[in-house]
Amino acid sequence: MFTLPTQSLKGTVSEQEWQARVDLAACYRLVADMRWGDLIYTHISAKVPGTEHYLVNAFGLTFDEVTASNLVKVDLDGNILDETPYGINPAGFTIHSAIHEVRHDAECVIHLHTLATISVASVKGGLKPWSQYSMFSLPSLSYHEYEGLAVDDAERKRLQDDLGDTNHMLLPNHGGLTLGPTVGDAFMRFYDLQRACEIQLALMQSNEEVIEIPQPIIDGIYDQAKVVHSGATGGQKAWPAMLRKAYKLDPGFCE
Repeated sequence: MFTLPTQSLKGTVSEQEWQARVDLAACYRLVADMRWGDLIYTHISAKVPGTEHYLVNAFGLTFDEVTASNLVKVDLDGNILDETPYGINPAGFTIHSAIHEVRHDAECVIHLHTLATISVASVKGGLKPWSQYSMFSLPSLSYHEYEGLAVDDAERKRLQDDLGDTNHMLLPNHGGLTLGPTVGDAFMRFYDLQRACEIQLALMQSNEEVIEIPQPIIDGIYDQAKVVHSGATGGQKAWPAMLRKAYKLDPGFCE
């Protein structure tokens, strides 16, 4: 009950898969540290490089218990591919599999139920251009209406159509979602989305008139971001620092 099964996959999988496992496990630990988790629920998935297989958290573990070795490898249908003492939440993987199926540029998908993203997603008008953080999400933001628990296969197509080619999604009454070509990019996109929502909530509670950012600035923000970040999201710049932070929190994540 209190002792988790232990196993080590280091040296038994390819170097590319092991690095993907380390990055994804670090992401789970960082999400836990940011207090963005939801007990044993919500999910972050990452593609195993060079395959159509995916890594996701074992169902029943908190995010600060996730390690590189106890991540579960599955196919797009959620079938477990390797011998493991763990299972997954099939309903939780529905959203991720739907996105990975059509967005081959999405090496990582983050879907979380944070107070800020649920709140902003659930008010009329959604995310507003009220902060610099919102600038990184608004040019590539979509919405998907709530249809209940994500267990209906028919919802997959509607989710895919709503997402289109965007990299950020707000799900009214549900939460937030980001994706990226690396774990670092997906993480930084969620960080920016989360911060934008937190700031919007603070401004809404102020009952003061808010200064909105003009549309031409929103339209040009990606070009500006490339100068600042050496990339559209800053994932490649920020991720090494985030990995160092994860190691400082608990180096056990990379076991």
